[in-house]
Amino acid sequence: MDRTEGLTIRRETWEDYREVEVLIREAFWNQYVPGCMEHFLAHVMRDHEDFIGELDLVAEMDGRIVGSVMYTKSRLVDEAGVEKEILTFGPFSVLPEFQRRGIGKALLEYSFGRAMELGYEAIVIFGSPGNFVSRGFKSCKRFHVCLENQIYPCAMLVKELREGFFDGRIWRYRESPVYQIDEKAAQDFDRGFEPMEKRIKPSQEEFYIYSHSIIRE
Repeated sequence: MDRTEGLTIRRETWEDYREVEVLIREAFWNQYVPGCMEHFLAHVMRDHEDFIGELDLVAEMDGRIVGSVMYTKSRLVDEAGVEKEILTFGPFSVLPEFQRRGIGKALLEYSFGRAMELGYEAIVIFGSPGNFVSRGFKSCKRFHVCLENQIYPCAMLVKELREGFFDGRIWRYRESPVYQIDEKAAQDFDRGFEPMEKRIKPSQEEFYIYSHSIIRE
């Protein structure tokens, strides 16, 4: 059974902003920390120079937005200082009641195709491997993509959009500054939404483990 029948994927418009922020808040609430800040990230990201409007996408079903993905430019720098522009996505979210229906898969695969049409060749994200390896992401270590001091985080995942883009060189990843969130501003922004209870959940410990683990030889 095709559980994505009737799904439409399109560009986000300014009329969607609030609905998308509510969606993101519901999807991320209590997942990684008590509460969340991803809806504030979406709010400030749209005006940032690294934001890619052509890859600001929503998934709509029966007139309701049920999924969203946003992309920014990011950079890789090799040991000689050569820089290449690549992609990062996030927030990426599906409303909780619509999850596990293939909507997220359809949204991501559409975005990958659109990214390739725009000429982008690779994507680097931070996320749970279990959620993304089925979408073609691999450990950053396999492509020699690292942070400063050749640190390879377990949660840093890489996808080639053009096969052979990574040629064996060591690349240092530089994400967009937009991801450096002002926590106080995020808390102030959240007060404009319906109150939701902050709770401690097992997924928060899983996030802590992944975000503090690195790959060694």
